[in-house]
Amino acid sequence: MVLDFPSTHLSKEIAKKFGYDEFIVRRWLNIFGEEETLKLVEAMEKGIPKHIRVNTLKIDEAELIERLSERGFVLERTEVPFCYKVIEEPFSIGATPEYLMGYYYVMEKSSCIPPLALNPKPGEVVADFASSPGGKTTFLAQLMNNRGVLIAIEANEDRIPPLIDNIHRMGVLNAVVVRMNAVKFKNLGIKVDKILLDAPCSGEGVIHKDKSRKTDRGAKDIEFCSALQKDLMESAIMSLKPGGTLVYSTCSLTPEENEFVIQWVLERFDVELEEIEWGDPALTEIPNTDIVFSKEIGKCRRFYPHKHETSGFFVAKIVKRH
Repeated sequence: MVLDFPSTHLSKEIAKKFGYDEFIVRRWLNIFGEEETLKLVEAMEKGIPKHIRVNTLKIDEAELIERLSERGFVLERTEVPFCYKVIEEPFSIGATPEYLMGYYYVMEKSSCIPPLALNPKPGEVVADFASSPGGKTTFLAQLMNNRGVLIAIEANEDRIPPLIDNIHRMGVLNAVVVRMNAVKFKNLGIKVDKILLDAPCSGEGVIHKDKSRKTDRGAKDIEFCSALQKDLMESAIMSLKPGGTLVYSTCSLTPEENEFVIQWVLERFDVELEEIEWGDPALTEIPNTDIVFSKEIGKCRRFYPHKHETSGFFVAKIVKRH
């Protein structure tokens, strides 16, 4: 099921002014309200700041900030560990010797949340179900201090080379790259301690950097992604050890790819949700409908460009009971 709502004069006006498929705008207006929708649309037009994540496998945090400061970069620590906002950039932050040596990764603040929420420990067996290009994978290795086993899974053969390049650049020593569809991982019989599933999605949360998504993602795309996400979730939960943890994330704002998927998981598997430290609580109801989710889903988190200086993002932390 994909939600839809009647068109209004306001939804048509906003869609025309900013170049959106009106389907997206009328959904936002009903889900978030007029004031939040206008702020969201304006933030998508404005864009979000660049962020970097310090790679402590290779350099001390303070030393890196000092080195970049000497090159003229002005960085500001964020509320998210290891993550800094780029305030001033004398030249591209991705063109420094420090970047090439793997001292940091240029990645959005929201993308730092899933590895931190998963909190992998040295010595654990961890799987990343959608690894390329490697920002989250290399962060997992950092949090594991390069100890244990990190299974980096990527289905798309063309996306394997950048993943391997980043694994090498960031000094990751505990990862094995596997080309496969993670939906089939459950068939291998491998049981792991933790899984990160940054799921393929409609990308509604990244309109700020890909304007084509204003018009080229519709109800069929949402429906397709939601079905795939459920298949991946099932594979992940079946591959966890009892007591294991799964962190699920998307860069989408659609409830069908977020709260609906988590509700589906809660109804079918013996799992529980754990609260995440950052972000806004996820939706527990959909305005202007009779849809009500489990109150537990409020433990999941949403991120918005106008509130958090991130892409539109969703994160859930799921623990397998038995």
